[in-house]
Amino acid sequence: MQQITSYQGSVYGGLGDLLFKYCHAHQVPMPAQLLQVQNLERFDYQVWYLLLNELDQQLDQPALGLEIAKYVELKHLGVLGYLAQSCEHLGEALLRYHDFYRLIYDGSPLIFKQDQDHLIIGWDVPKVFTTQITNEIAIAIMYQFFRHFLHIDDVELIQVDFMHAAPKDTMIYQRYFGCPVLFSQPTAQIVLPSHILSKPIRHADQTLQDLLTAQAQTLLKELPHTTQLDERLQQAILKQLQKQKLNIEYIAVQLHTSVRQLQRHLQSQNTTFQERVQAIRQMLAFKYLQDPHLSLHEIALLLGYSEQSAFQRAFKLWTKHTPQQWRKQHLSIAPK
Repeated sequence: MQQITSYQGSVYGGLGDLLFKYCHAHQVPMPAQLLQVQNLERFDYQVWYLLLNELDQQLDQPALGLEIAKYVELKHLGVLGYLAQSCEHLGEALLRYHDFYRLIYDGSPLIFKQDQDHLIIGWDVPKVFTTQITNEIAIAIMYQFFRHFLHIDDVELIQVDFMHAAPKDTMIYQRYFGCPVLFSQPTAQIVLPSHILSKPIRHADQTLQDLLTAQAQTLLKELPHTTQLDERLQQAILKQLQKQKLNIEYIAVQLHTSVRQLQRHLQSQNTTFQERVQAIRQMLAFKYLQDPHLSLHEIALLLGYSEQSAFQRAFKLWTKHTPQQWRKQHLSIAPK
């Protein structure tokens, strides 16, 4: 598959090793693309998204993301994992997790909200760029991170929210997290009691933390710069896709900026407005093609193409395959 890098970002290469470890432990046939990303420092989020959904279709196993997260090791989180482990208490570790989360997933930010009684940690990724399994693994990895790497065995979650519709057996999730789990919610998030922030971490080491913080800051500077403008741009493109108002002049007005300023911003990221639009269309195309109830004509309209043939030409440029070929390949995986 041709790689199109959008602000939707990349993921840390250790996550590829996590999937490899799960497949090896369960004797699951390795997807070809999973073998290709082994030993890479980072790879595109689109690849991560497709790998998770390919495994989900292949195995047809409830709450697969929760099972995969059980195999996470500290190395799969890179310097961020070791940095958080060196902190004195959970509040400090979460602050580092928030500051350097892009080292794990360079895309939409991790959102922290706190009041007197609650701490809410949310994953600010548009629903169209997620599935149940992508949200499962993000939340479950953080939960395993609390328990096994920070050695906080008595993590008491108040609530876990997922954006997608409830599966047949929701009790799997309640047993796993030990709290109420809601579905079809606006945001994927976990809710914890505020008092948990003072829990001490067994391996606190201030000297090590200083060294790792410096390393994390260096790595963070090497990532493409993601700004609030990027997030607003993505939302504007998503809203205008079906209205076929995807010219840069119209989008600039929606963002309350000038065309020249928007072009300069995109140029600073080595991309163009049209490349950003195509990256979003490609991600959505993969998602829509996995829905057997959507015709190719309907998908073309959802992506803002006036004709199905235009969608087919674009898709072949992205993947070297027609939409029909890609759909047949990904819907023909027989569940076990």
